Amino acid sequence: MRPPGSIPRPSRRSEGYFPGEDRHPALITEAAPSLEQQHRDRVRRYTVIMAFRIPCLVLAALAYGLWANPWISLAIIGVSIPLPWIAVLIANDRPPRRKDEPSRWDARRAAKALESGDHRPIDG
Repeated sequence: MRPPGSIPRPSRRSEGYFPGEDRHPALITEAAPSLEQQHRDRVRRYTVIMAFRIPCLVLAALAYGLWANPWISLAIIGVSIPLPWIAVLIANDRPPRRKDEPSRWDARRAAKALESGDHRPIDG
């Protein structure tokens, strides 16, 4: 028995707008991701790029062991040298701008708007 004035419960659980998407709810806002989420994403990108250095060093050691050619090993190590620089640049980059994001102040556009048109002098 329900108390008087109570709302009846549905017989089955509501599926929502996207059925089967219990783990990942639908995004219903146009707000940017939080700063914490952006930071986690940047740390993840940095870690993934820097993680490629270890296999490069192991691959260089294996290449030297297999072919006894230092040039192949140095080439593999040479490929891994700019990885920290690339990782820092990518990790410190801001998220890409959306197309609907408003543009910033442009002094050239403002100067055109002020100078355009015919102005009548005021006689006094």
